[in-house]
Amino acid sequence: MHPEKHLVYTGEKVSMGGEFSRLIGHSKGIVLPFIAAIFFACAGVVLTIIGPNQLSKITQYIIDGIATGIDMEAVAGTALFLLGLYVLSAVFSFIQHFILATVTLRLSNRLRADIFDKVNRAPMKLFGRIPYGDILSRMTNDVNTLVQSLSNSLPSMVSAAAQFIGCLMMMFITEWRMSLAAIASTLIGFALMGLIMSRSQKYFLARQSSLGQLNGYVEEMYSGHDVVRISRAEKKMKSEFDRLNKEVYQANRKSQFISGIMQPLMGFVGNLGYVAVCIYGSKLAMDGVIDFGVIVAFIMYVRLFTSPLSNLAQGMTQMQSAAAAGKRVFDFLEEEELEDESGKERYCAPVRGQVEFKNLRFGYSEDQNDAVIRDFSASVKPGQKIAIVGPTGAGKTTIVSLLMRFYELWGGSILIDGVPTAEMKREDVHSMFSMVLQDTWMFQGTVRENLVFNGDNVSEEAIEKACRACGIWDFVESLPEGLDTELTENTSISAGQKQLITIARAMIQNRPMLILDEATSSVDTRTELLIQKAMDELMKDRTSFVIAHRLSTIKNADLILVLKDGNIIEQGDHETLLRQGGFYAELYNSQFDKTA
Repeated sequence: MHPEKHLVYTGEKVSMGGEFSRLIGHSKGIVLPFIAAIFFACAGVVLTIIGPNQLSKITQYIIDGIATGIDMEAVAGTALFLLGLYVLSAVFSFIQHFILATVTLRLSNRLRADIFDKVNRAPMKLFGRIPYGDILSRMTNDVNTLVQSLSNSLPSMVSAAAQFIGCLMMMFITEWRMSLAAIASTLIGFALMGLIMSRSQKYFLARQSSLGQLNGYVEEMYSGHDVVRISRAEKKMKSEFDRLNKEVYQANRKSQFISGIMQPLMGFVGNLGYVAVCIYGSKLAMDGVIDFGVIVAFIMYVRLFTSPLSNLAQGMTQMQSAAAAGKRVFDFLEEEELEDESGKERYCAPVRGQVEFKNLRFGYSEDQNDAVIRDFSASVKPGQKIAIVGPTGAGKTTIVSLLMRFYELWGGSILIDGVPTAEMKREDVHSMFSMVLQDTWMFQGTVRENLVFNGDNVSEEAIEKACRACGIWDFVESLPEGLDTELTENTSISAGQKQLITIARAMIQNRPMLILDEATSSVDTRTELLIQKAMDELMKDRTSFVIAHRLSTIKNADLILVLKDGNIIEQGDHETLLRQGGFYAELYNSQFDKTA
């Protein structure tokens, strides 16, 4: 568990304009469809706004015709014209919603792909700072929140804005005094909306941040569920989960409470506008300034004028959720990336396997005084088997990570066949090595797919040879469908068998150099001997780096490097180091004594 990795909300404010600008800048393809959607929205709203004017004509025809006779032809013609307006308005509204729905779905697809690509471009140190569960939360929950908020709010906000402006213009054209009365009442709504939004932004970001923390914690607990059970730490873990879950609840409660205030307030403002128009309009009608049909039209206009406020209020609430989610997504997308190596040439020369470490210096933190590797130098000849041993924290795995260019050096250099790895492309360095880690990695797929992972044109004979060398061919044949058996969570396969499959995978890759990081840690002694024999065959004519705590497995190494506190304190073969009676001899004898 690493509680220090959890992201903590610091109260930073979210700028909706800033996040939307980053969204536009990141996905420039949405600009033209968005403009087209605005055009259709405005066209549909304009047609709808003309409707009250036509309805007032029908009302006036009826009022004027009560005494003399209603002109039904005029009423029918105006009604048909009004029906045509509403049909066209509905068509334009459908086109607008279709465009925006398409844009937002493509946007979600683009953002998830960009986050996935970012994971492959991000330096390894980023994953030591941000928990895996939080990254997963950004790819799923935050992207969904962003896209759903946009798809739900943008259409209504675009229509509301167009409707608000159009109604304002038509109201002033119809009767400017009544328009001022309606506007005065709506100013209260704008003031309240601005006040609430300025106070509520932090709660929406807190909601997304706390949810990311919770997802990270759950992912961490499930990945170490066996340790939690055996340690009887369920109550402690439940207590921490309850704390994080309560933070999510509190953040949701505050954000939802504030967003829930908006609709009733806007409803009150809308009713206030009705009252103002009815009272003032009645006075003007009684004074003979306006006709009764104008009051009917204005009642419709006030409804069209104040309803956008409710839509805008609801849209602004959803946009705050989108801004909070967008901030987390774009903050991750704008994290530091690996250096661009497109200008480097591919390394195509045959790999002999000569490796030289020159005065390596490296640390995981930003503090230059906190170095893990302080002054590491070693020379490895082609085809040698190099064992790296030492106490926990000596820097064994770090050396291998630096060799693979998972991290960049603070100082010194690593040369392969005389060429610094810093001058090679990372993928070229990676293609030189096969690696078997202490933590086995298997994905859901067939046994064959796991063995041939990312390999091309691998023959059945090569797969069988590797499996026999690792002693798992009988196990593979015993599976229901052999190599084509699907490996799922329900497949009965032990940790040792998984490790054997990963070792066979390394054999099939057949790379010039090999890295084994505690590769036999999960197998029994008899299986270890079989694997060791297979490994000796595999490592012939290959430069191999073996990290081992069980020193009995590296007796036949050509060179043993003994690390302590990031430096080589002893080096030589097994017999030479034992005769020296130094630190290596102490380590070996202590293990022998424990075994005895």
